[in-house]
Formats: sequence, structure tokens, C-alpha cells
Amino acid sequence: MIDIINLLPDNIANQIAAGEVIQRPASAVKELLENSVDAGSTSIQLNIADAGKNLIQVIDNGKGMSETDARMCFERHATSKIKNIEDLFHIRTMGFRGEALASIAAVAQVELKSRRAEDELGTYIEIDNSFVRKQEACVCAVGTNICMKNLFFNVPARRNFLKSNAAEMRHIVDEFIHVALAFPNIFFSLTSNGQQVFYLEAGNQKQRFLQLLGNQYNTRLVPVKEATDYLNINGFVGKPEAAKKTRGDQYFFVNNRFIKSAYLNHAVTSAFDALLPKDSFPVYTLYIDLDPSQVDINVHPTKQEIKFEDEKIVYAFVQAAVKHALAQFSVSPSLDFSLNADIMQTEAVSQPFTQQKQEIVTASELYKKFSQKNQAHFIEPTQQNELKHWRDFYESTNNEIQNPNVEKVVEPSAFSFQRSAQQNLPVVNCQLLNAYIVASSKNNFLLIHQQHAHERILFERYNANIQNREIATQQTLFPVTLELSPQDAALLHELLPDLQLLGYNIELFGKHNFIIQGVPADILSGNEKHSVELLLEQYKHFSSELKFGRRQKLIHCMARQQAVKAGQSLTEKEMHVLVEELFKCETPSVAPNGNPVFVEFNDEQLLKMFGR
Repeated sequence: MIDIINLLPDNIANQIAAGEVIQRPASAVKELLENSVDAGSTSIQLNIADAGKNLIQVIDNGKGMSETDARMCFERHATSKIKNIEDLFHIRTMGFRGEALASIAAVAQVELKSRRAEDELGTYIEIDNSFVRKQEACVCAVGTNICMKNLFFNVPARRNFLKSNAAEMRHIVDEFIHVALAFPNIFFSLTSNGQQVFYLEAGNQKQRFLQLLGNQYNTRLVPVKEATDYLNINGFVGKPEAAKKTRGDQYFFVNNRFIKSAYLNHAVTSAFDALLPKDSFPVYTLYIDLDPSQVDINVHPTKQEIKFEDEKIVYAFVQAAVKHALAQFSVSPSLDFSLNADIMQTEAVSQPFTQQKQEIVTASELYKKFSQKNQAHFIEPTQQNELKHWRDFYESTNNEIQNPNVEKVVEPSAFSFQRSAQQNLPVVNCQLLNAYIVASSKNNFLLIHQQHAHERILFERYNANIQNREIATQQTLFPVTLELSPQDAALLHELLPDLQLLGYNIELFGKHNFIIQGVPADILSGNEKHSVELLLEQYKHFSSELKFGRRQKLIHCMARQQAVKAGQSLTEKEMHVLVEELFKCETPSVAPNGNPVFVEFNDEQLLKMFGR
């Protein structure tokens, strides 16, 4: 009987491990930058060619490596940070997993030069497919210079799965920003195909934030700083006027490591309660520092998702810190305690609070609930709902008292009983909650979501126009200058050909600047800049269970941007046109993102609902 279980060769085992650690060029960038940070560098340069597919080079002035360390760093499970299992729970450094360089060497051709300050000569190593091709002494500066060439050269199937250069470059820029924001005291530079993208002088947190995300935030940031026995929080949140329509420019760092946390994001968003509209999201960069034993950073290979020992207390601290910062800098609403002359003349203020009055007040149940320790929360929550009903009753009754002779007449914009010109179309009856249209036919009625309906109409219209190249461009009276962050500039540059087909006329003007010469004809004059910025934000954070190509994503984002929104009041004519246009669509029942456009109720369903 022949044995069938064999040990994999090291190079194949490393390639399999690389699948976890090195998923795309940006993954290698992250690992190499973090290694340079851990080496105590004060200057880190990142050079990219062909979006990292042909070259990723990181040059630092850190402590460098000895000849033995330079060779050992490419071995699997090699690490300088972990001596025993307990060290895993007290990690404050960045690159510690011990598989990054081994994984990189398994799927790329790597050249390494490194020298310590106490050594006269450094070490040069050439390695590919996990095999060392050359190792010798060399002359080099103190620190480490590592080049990673021809990513996935020996795994062509993986290379074929990489996205376009512009898309891969965006991922690289994201990883660069994460590391650069975490360590503002270090100089960073990024060069792509010989052109400088970032040149970030060492400074403080605010300076680094503005360097990366733009000076438009300079007067729109509120500092956050809270120190407790359990954790420390510092950083910045944007004022309400800096909020965006999508979740962009939101960064959390725990012990200087970038993380993604919907839970903590909710803590920040809730701190802005009543300060932002529902469709806006705050800008923030927050740094949390706490005992590493309270954090598990090994729940995900990229270490961007972590688990806290006590999530609730971290949530509470973050929410309180942001609220305090907003209140301290007079951003959140506050009560005006100054009394005017009329109030000063009232009996409650002008007359003394006698012993008899004190006894009456302190005997009340409401006083006892609030004055006795731990009693305030026992006030029944239903009271609030009861008050709401009383308020509705009061308002309706008060209107009738003030207008006793006015009959209750329904506005013609709310209801219409006119038959549609097309007999097969449902008749528009009314609008509900400024979000839904009720339309009826002989034996059923439809509840139509107005925004989803308009998105479907616009999506098919834009799609058809692009196919026939019929989208009209409206030239701007005065060209509009658009200044973008480097990552947004790279994205816009990638999208320019498709945007031109959609009616935009945008030209590159300098490094990260563009000029808007024209926009689609249905965009209002004066909204050109906002339209492009919102389109970029929606495109960056586009999410759908359905898979779309780049152009389809753009069309979807444009349809969402231009569609009538839920909450907008419509006239009878507008509702009629919307329903008529909807049922001319190829797929009227489903919005472009897959959500339903309407729900149908027939006579039989209604009878069942009422128990008939």
C-alpha cells in the first residue's frame, strides 16, 4: 500500500501562506511599511511602479539588520517580537506575525540591502520563489532598502485576479495613509512611476491629517482628548459642516494600529445625535491607547478587525469623549440659562421660596423620583408615548377651535381620482409620509417607494443614453476648479473616460486639481463641484449584493444622486409622471441595487389581513 500523505516543499507551503498575508500589492506595502516603523525609522520612502505589480520598494533609516538577521527574516515563523505565548497578548509593535517576508519572497523576486550603525558593511540578499539566489556583503546606508519585484510572477492565476492599476493604486494609497496617520512623527513619502504623490514632513497629528486629507479641514476640526485609568483617547472629529454623504475619512487607531469597527463608529455617530442629518456621516481620526492585554488583534489575518475584552466600556468612553469635545468647543446645542427682564418679573423668581412652598414641592412624587439616589430611571417610559398622543390630540383640537367654520378639505395634490391616460396603468391616489406613492387599479393597489422608482427610471435612461451616446453636456458658464486629495485624484483620473460618456467634461489641471468644463444637462447650475465630489464618495463606498462593472457602478451612483429622495413632497403631476415612467422601464419592480420598488396588495390579501 502506497502512502498518500506528503509534506509540502517549503516554497509551495510559503505560497499557500502568502494567500492569507499577501492578497494584493497593497498587502505587501502594509507589511513592509510596518516593519520599517518597528525598526525605529524616522524616514520612510515608498516607491511604486505599475501599481506595485512590477515594483514595491521601501527605504528606511531604521536600525537595520545583521547578516544573520537579514537571512533569517525570510524564514517562516521568524520574528523578533515573540519569545513565548504570553508575548502575544502584550504586543505594541506592528509587524510581528513572522510570515510576511517569507510570504513576499514566495510570490515575488526580492532584493534586500540592510546595515546596522555599528557595522562597516551591510548585507545584500537576492531571493525569489523562497530560494536564496545570492548573499554577499555590500556598501549601503544605515537602515533597510527592500525591493519587491514582479508580484505573483510564479502564480499567474493570482496575478490575473488583480484589478486595474488605478484600482490597485487606490488600495496602496489607503494602506499608506493608515500607517502615515498612525505615526505623524515619522517622515513619509510616496512616489508612483517616478511622480511624487505624498511628501509628508514629520509633525503632529493635526498637521499629518491636513497633509493627507486636505487643508479644507483646517478650521473644521474639533480636538478630542480624554485620559482615564482604563484607556486614553485623542484625535479629531470634524464639525457638522465637514460631514460627508458617505462614510469617508473615518479612521480609528488602537495602539497605533488602524482598525475597522462598525461598533465604535456607531459610538461616534451617536455622539453627533441631532447635529447631523440622517444621510450625513462625521469625519474623524481617533487614537485609542489601552493595555494590549485588553485587545485581541489576532481575529483577522490583516489585523484590521480586533476584539476588545470589554467592548461596552470602550464604546461608552469613545461616545463620551466625542460628546465632551463637541460641547467643550460649542459645537453641540446648549441651553441658554440667561434670564430676560420678563422672566425676572415672574412670581416664581421675584417672590421668596417659603417653608410652606418647599413642603408642597418636596412631597410630590416627581421630586422624590429625581432627588432620591438611583430613582430617576424608574419613571415609566410609557409616559413619553402618552404625552405624544396628548400632543397630537391637542394640536388637532386646537386647529378646529381656531377654525370652527372651515370644513376638512383634502388638498388636490394629496389625492387624485382621475383615470390615467393609459388604461393599463394604476391610478395615482396619494403620497404617504412624503416617501411612498399609493396607486390603485381595479382589484389591487401598489405602495411605491418613490426614490427606488426614480432610481430605476434614471438608471435605465442613463444606460440607454450611454449605449446611444445621447447624453447632453451642459457647459459651465465659468469653469469650476476641483481640488482633491491624492487618492480621490487617482480615482477621478481613472473614471474620466466613463464620466465623459455620462456627460461630464473634466480636465486634469495640475497634480491633484481638475477643471469642470461641463456636466450632464440635468445637474443644476452651481452644483457642479458638489456633484462630482458626491459621485466620487458614492463610488468609493459603493456596496451592493449585485456585481457591477465600473461604468454600471457610475450609472448607479448618478441615478442615486439625481433621484428624488424619500421625504420630498411631490405634486399630483409629479407623482403621475413618476408612475407612468416607471412602468415604461424594462424592470419596473426592482431598483438598480436589487431592492423592491413597490409592494402589491390585492383584494384577497387585504381580506386575510382583516380576518375575513
